[in-house]
Amino acid sequence: MRYKGRPPVVSGKRIKKIDVRFTEAEFDLVVAMEKSSGMKKADLIRKKLLFEGERMVMDSKAMMNNLDAVGLELSRAGNNINQLARYANILNKDGLLSAVVVDRLVLELRKYNKIKMDLERLMRKLIRLLSS
Repeated sequence: MRYKGRPPVVSGKRIKKIDVRFTEAEFDLVVAMEKSSGMKKADLIRKKLLFEGERMVMDSKAMMNNLDAVGLELSRAGNNINQLARYANILNKDGLLSAVVVDRLVLELRKYNKIKMDLERLMRKLIRLLSS
């Protein structure tokens, strides 16, 4: 028996459909992208949404909760450093400050500053991603 047309698709068949409405300006942008890429509208939208759209789809509530948790942790770390500095000042006033305590405080300050700088760099990167 001869098949008419191409063989049937066994797996990966696209059976789900999404209807989308665009404004004139949005549709003109899609058409321009279609012409410049040489892809069909459906393939273009599929590619943009599924492969390039991962970075723009996010749960803003979860992100804000995570940012709050990071801010709280930084606050706690700063408080701990202040307590260590206060303790070092008390020891220094009494003449009991040792080099070990100073070295430990300097080490903790360096670690804190590195984490803070990394976090600031990541926050700037996040802001750039969100604004684009």
